[in-house]
Amino acid sequence: MANLSAKTMKASFLILRPLHWIKNLSIFAALVFTGNLFHAQLFDEILLAFISFCFVTSATYIINDIFDAKLDRLHPTKKERPIASGNLPVHLAIIEAVILFLLALLFASSLPSLFSYIIWGYLILQVLYSLGLKNIPILDILIIAAGFVLRVYSGALVINAHLSVWFLLCVVSVALFLASGKRRSEFNLLKETSEVTRKSLTHYNKELLNSYVTMFGNAAWVSWALFTFFESPKASLDLWLFLAELSKTTTINKLLMITIPVVIFGIMRYEYLIFAGKSEAPEKLLLTDKALITAVVIWTTLIVWIFYGGVSV
Repeated sequence: MANLSAKTMKASFLILRPLHWIKNLSIFAALVFTGNLFHAQLFDEILLAFISFCFVTSATYIINDIFDAKLDRLHPTKKERPIASGNLPVHLAIIEAVILFLLALLFASSLPSLFSYIIWGYLILQVLYSLGLKNIPILDILIIAAGFVLRVYSGALVINAHLSVWFLLCVVSVALFLASGKRRSEFNLLKETSEVTRKSLTHYNKELLNSYVTMFGNAAWVSWALFTFFESPKASLDLWLFLAELSKTTTINKLLMITIPVVIFGIMRYEYLIFAGKSEAPEKLLLTDKALITAVVIWTTLIVWIFYGGVSV
């Protein structure tokens, strides 16, 4: 009995998919890009929003696993999920999902009321997705991408920040790139199993998904390039001003543009991995692929240096 209890407790934790919480870090984007990363009060508010989103996303993962249990048992890796494997009874999973959602609302209660509406909206969208929208081609990709966009802009809403249209285009493009990449990687699994574990995949073909990934990958880096060109903070250190005096060619009022090569590399690397069928989950790649990890670390370091290192105002 003790072993069964321990197994159930482990399953109740695994079903939260804590690895996926890395996607919720995008809530901090508005804080970083508005120069408020070290503003204690705003940081605390964003942290509450992050925790709230972790709870609600875990609740939706449980709901999705309940609806998908039958198909998950046919999947080469998803069959090990707590509900599909039988390690977590459905009634306990339902109770856990309700508790998680209530906790999400509790943490959201001290934030602007609009954030609570986003939490409700995210839950409803994901429930509808689990109930059947995920089986509708194209719409399934748009809903996955919408989840990423909601995360980023919920953070902006919490701190009442304005994000430029270029940043919006970048967020949307990256979200669509990640979502279509996820579907493209899943498509490879059709060769590994005789059963269809995601109905929407039957409406896609490799060439179409390849075109989606390529199109949104291009849109992602171009929109980021436009954002860095129009929204870079002005350089202020004597070094940059001296270079600007030497020649207009070396004018450095577009410091963020130095991140463009890193972004292009990251997109190219991600495309390489998904076309090779390395993973169907972006969060796993971001935590396991050394080249992607390096690109993310360099990109983050450059962003923090430019906004907070005293190189610009």
